[in-house]
Amino acid sequence: MSGTVEGQTGNSAPVAAAYSYCETVTGQQARNFAYGIRLLPADKRQAMSALYAFSRRVDDIGDGSLAPEAKADRLTTTRELLERIRKGAVDEDDTDPVAVALADTARRFPLPLGGLDELIDGVLMDVRGETYETWDDLKVYCRCVAGAIGRLSLAIFGTTPGAPGADRAPEYADTLGLALQLTNILRDVREDAGTGRTYLPADDLAKFGCSDGFRGATPPPGADFPGLVHYEVRRARALFAEGYRLLPLLDRRSGACVAAMAGIYRRLLDRIERDPAAVLRGRVSLPGHEKAYVAVRGLSGLDARTVSRQRVGRRA
Repeated sequence: MSGTVEGQTGNSAPVAAAYSYCETVTGQQARNFAYGIRLLPADKRQAMSALYAFSRRVDDIGDGSLAPEAKADRLTTTRELLERIRKGAVDEDDTDPVAVALADTARRFPLPLGGLDELIDGVLMDVRGETYETWDDLKVYCRCVAGAIGRLSLAIFGTTPGAPGADRAPEYADTLGLALQLTNILRDVREDAGTGRTYLPADDLAKFGCSDGFRGATPPPGADFPGLVHYEVRRARALFAEGYRLLPLLDRRSGACVAAMAGIYRRLLDRIERDPAAVLRGRVSLPGHEKAYVAVRGLSGLDARTVSRQRVGRRA
């Protein structure tokens, strides 16, 4: 990694412009994500923006209006671009700013670029309209579209030298990604139903009488929708508890970033738990002042210290 001074990364003009483009994309399209990464030093913040911008491109292909065959072709082209980045074949003057920024990030940080192949694999599952019978089936999808991003982000954050248990950091990052994705699935259950997508496991839907899906602002007749939501919330909370073990392994700024992003989603989960039917009425979100509080809490290191105390208590 190249040494930097806060706010100065020593980038050439084309690379600086490419990162600026990615940061704009991130700020406009990923407000929860942006709240977290603003806590990072400049080089890591830029790298995370490049990672987000590429990931967003992949997601937008999957969510777009093209026919499935055309989406699959676009994803193949994106995978070919990723291979060029992997081979170091993207020049600074390339016309694609996302490629330029991600290629520079891959030179500065030990990115496991195969994680972005996994993301493309996950979006292809969406394109094919796959559904999931069990939680184990859904976990495969979540690991592709979110766990892999957690592991890629960890390569940018790095772990604190000598931190006990650092060898398990990729596992915790992956699990935290699953927690975030399951929260997303709960939040977007009606929006996804409107596009013909169902992510929650068929086994769980059947258990709570929700197999008919979610086409309106009220649950299906006779369904125990609150029971379904509370069941999935408990699963997400267990994933958060395991994933939060990553926090003490990170430096203060990286830990603050992760705690802020995860903290926003945990608060979303709290809101969903209090009023399960809210996800059928519209998208549940947090006001800006509450996100700011979560960011300050993350920067204080409170969550990391809490996890550390819990780990000590378990060993005692």
